Amino acid sequence: MNDTYLPREDILRLRDTALETGLADPSTRPLLLAGIMPRYRGVLPVLAAPGAQVQSDLEAMNRVERLVDGSVPLEIWLRNAVAQTAEAGPLAVFQSALDRVARDAAGEPDVPEPPSGETKEEIVFRDDTVPFEFLLAGEAAGRAVARLKVTPYEAGAPLGPGGYPHAGTGWLIAPGLLVTNHHVVNARTRTAAGRAPVDPGDLALQARNTRCRFDYGADAAAGATPPDEAAVAELLAWDEDLDYAVLRLADGPPREPLRIAADPLAVTPQEPVPVNIIQHPGGEPKRVALRNNLVYEADAKDVRYFTDTRGGSSGSPVLTDDWTVVALHRGTRRVEDVLYQGKTTAFVNVGTQISTIMQHLAEHSPAVHREIADAQALIGGRRPAEVV
Repeated sequence: MNDTYLPREDILRLRDTALETGLADPSTRPLLLAGIMPRYRGVLPVLAAPGAQVQSDLEAMNRVERLVDGSVPLEIWLRNAVAQTAEAGPLAVFQSALDRVARDAAGEPDVPEPPSGETKEEIVFRDDTVPFEFLLAGEAAGRAVARLKVTPYEAGAPLGPGGYPHAGTGWLIAPGLLVTNHHVVNARTRTAAGRAPVDPGDLALQARNTRCRFDYGADAAAGATPPDEAAVAELLAWDEDLDYAVLRLADGPPREPLRIAADPLAVTPQEPVPVNIIQHPGGEPKRVALRNNLVYEADAKDVRYFTDTRGGSSGSPVLTDDWTVVALHRGTRRVEDVLYQGKTTAFVNVGTQISTIMQHLAEHSPAVHREIADAQALIGGRRPAEVV
């Protein structure tokens, strides 16, 4: 990695904030390093002065793009610092740094701040109850969602001896066809110069060497259930601007794909739409954000929605309450001056309308579009003409 994640002034600000909040106390250091590979933790220098220790740890982690298991130590440290901080001012310092590191590590595209005006008012959804069957349908939808590990290649060879994989989320849009973000398959950390372009041959290699792990929940992570991994046969279609990629799986047991919306999602400022996101944030076991994500704006290309925490994961399906996919999540940005669910900080997320992706496929990859449309027509008894 040629560039560090954070400039020196940000590292010093984090050090001072840790001293101010007591996180520089030697007894707290194990909590801040929890979750980082033990072998890496073991090579970090141990210093006597608390402030010097925090600065040394931060500077060392800031120089490491990711470890051999694909994890980003600075991102983990910042998540732990956020979890240990309650006071608003210091919390904002840690959250701001975490947002920048997480976006750059994932290679996410820039997400613009929401426009001023109506979207900066308090958003409260009045009725948060759903039918009990909502939970069962959500569990079924989750079976189509997988954690992805993508090994970056350069000049036809892996970038590192262990691969240094990038993590993301993908989901089945048709039997054997999986959708994720282009930037997930691109597998490059974003720097000050932007995302590095990847040679088409290397992009194809990265796709074919992607591992898709279904049913990766807390039990699977603890070893209680066997892994269910599927290999990728080829990269079928992609677009960098819409930030999508369609992969054909080489193997794996048959699974029911998710239903996709035939029409673009439309909202009004007076009636924000709650959505659900099934995700593998940072490559972690499967999680779901239930209805605390409110769509406040949608156009022909994008769906924009607020959350109260940074929980999104690139490539996740954005689903309405009937578990229909309306968008492909692609990026998150922390914003201030937004009163959302009692907090003054929120996260604005952007997803690409799934109907727009289907239109793009129809124009540029008609065979892939037809395969998806035929599969979607079998879900819920829809006719092919009803699928975009």
